[in-house]
Amino acid sequence: MDKKTILAIGLSAAVIVVFYLVQGLIFPRQDQAAAAPPQPAAQEGALPEAAAPGAAPVAAAPSDGGAEDGAGGGAGALPAAAAVPDAPLVEERVALETPLVSAVLSSRGGDIVSFRLKEHTEESGFVEMVLPVNGRESHAFTLGFGGPESAPAENLFRVSTRPSAEHPYDIAFTGTFTLANGQAFDLTKKYEFKPDEYLFKLTVSLNAGNTSQAFDFGGAAYTIGYGPQMGPAFQKLDQRYEYRRYNTYINGKLKTEKVSDRELFTTKNSGAKWAAIAGKYFTVAAIPMLAQYDLSFDARPTAGLAASSRLLLTRPAVNASRQDDSYYFYLGPKTQDTMNRYNNGKNGFGLTDQDLAKIANSGGFLAPLEWLLKILLQAFHFVVRNYGVAIILLTILVKVLMFPLTRKQSESTLKMQALAPKIKELQTKYKDNPQKMNAEMAAFYKKEGYNPLSGCLPMLIQIPIFFAMYNLFNNHFDLRGALFIPHWIPDLSRPETIYHFENFSVPLLGWTDLRLLPFIYVGSQLIYGRVTQTPDQKGGTQMKLMMYVLPIVFFFILYDVPSGLLIYWIMSNVLTLVQQMIINKYMAKRKAAEPAAEPSGRGPVIAPRKKKRR
Repeated sequence: MDKKTILAIGLSAAVIVVFYLVQGLIFPRQDQAAAAPPQPAAQEGALPEAAAPGAAPVAAAPSDGGAEDGAGGGAGALPAAAAVPDAPLVEERVALETPLVSAVLSSRGGDIVSFRLKEHTEESGFVEMVLPVNGRESHAFTLGFGGPESAPAENLFRVSTRPSAEHPYDIAFTGTFTLANGQAFDLTKKYEFKPDEYLFKLTVSLNAGNTSQAFDFGGAAYTIGYGPQMGPAFQKLDQRYEYRRYNTYINGKLKTEKVSDRELFTTKNSGAKWAAIAGKYFTVAAIPMLAQYDLSFDARPTAGLAASSRLLLTRPAVNASRQDDSYYFYLGPKTQDTMNRYNNGKNGFGLTDQDLAKIANSGGFLAPLEWLLKILLQAFHFVVRNYGVAIILLTILVKVLMFPLTRKQSESTLKMQALAPKIKELQTKYKDNPQKMNAEMAAFYKKEGYNPLSGCLPMLIQIPIFFAMYNLFNNHFDLRGALFIPHWIPDLSRPETIYHFENFSVPLLGWTDLRLLPFIYVGSQLIYGRVTQTPDQKGGTQMKLMMYVLPIVFFFILYDVPSGLLIYWIMSNVLTLVQQMIINKYMAKRKAAEPAAEPSGRGPVIAPRKKKRR
């Protein structure tokens, strides 16, 4: 190659290099232009901005004495730019199926977006425990840097662990974050499921490599949040037919926290072994494997919801290069049999002595009685295989056992009617001297061998049974979806319907269905009132009110109650009616026999002598 050729090539190369240098200065590449501007400092209390899709998330710098509940960094925190990954990330969904659960997890935030229970159904299909809002999916088990008010990270993670033959139920998501000082760290959320469990394990790992790092965002490292609302779907939270209760378990005792819908409920350094949100039939429970954590419940209104039901667990600040935290979460039916598995170790995770079944226990002094009635109900169902028939059989059994008390009450009522004229005479005679009247009344009762409490005592004994039966039929999980009569009462836990009004609701009441059981209840109550009414009560205004007005009032109160509860009340009225007819016949015979026996017991009856007229 001659010198001219070499010189031409050299000049050409120089021109090309100079051209690209000038082009780079005047027309910078798009990715360089996007990365060039420095990140602006956050305003006091501002949330750190999420990185753009495809970029690594942006984390807040540690705060020096910032706000206690830092919103992604707290006061004075500076967001720092994160490194751009080699390849853009796109949102990825990972589906997981077990015999009990169908779950969907998203790489956006590494969250659970669906958790459906395959053995329990609602109108739309399987029961969904992560309730969608306004038709849009919700993200549960989110992670936000800082306290309970911190915004969840919505950045894209990479799927670092997928289900495999060796670990078919393990999924992990990893995202890389940078602190304000430029230190990078990895955040990993690893989910571990088991084939026959409603409970899963979540491990949160913070890893800054070999460099010691303080994970401190406004006095806390991060917050795990479940919400915005627990499933399944419901029409309203009326605290009777569907509700949310916020439970904590501390030092072996279950406590129901009073959570307001106006402010966040937070307990610092909570000593709770676990915390739970309980509905009527389902519950969410969190078991943090942490020495200390802050617990928060949030029932405040949120977008698309009149009230939320959020559970938030805040991890204190970490001063280490690596931290692994474990949590167990239970999302499933609120039944003792299912949750007792975590007491005896007979579960996939080997957990013991968790006492989760206390969420399903009935509280108060009626709990033992309700438990006994539930055992009897389950025994009848084991025989007849129909919970509607089992409710009827249990009602019959209770009425038979209570019959001696009912008869005693009726005898007392009859005795009181016989003594009523003398009692009225004493009340009139000593109306101006209450002390003397009480003394004379006590002497009169003693002479006649009558105890005024004998009529009230049987009724007082039956009242606890009534309320225990009410709680049982209104809350017993096995009645959910239990069929009684096909096409009429397919679910004893819900109101029955004989006709649904299309595009119409009853004014003021809001009823959209015509129901038969409430009408049957009113009819049985009216007939029962007529039969049990005594002659001296027929003209009383108070008795007419009790007989006619109260059943109508209860008709409106009970119109939308579960059909199982109405079946119990109707059957109870019918059986009480039969009992009363038997007792009335018995008392009539007894009353007819008394006059004949009285002369022989007291000797001859001498008629009073008539006074002669003068």
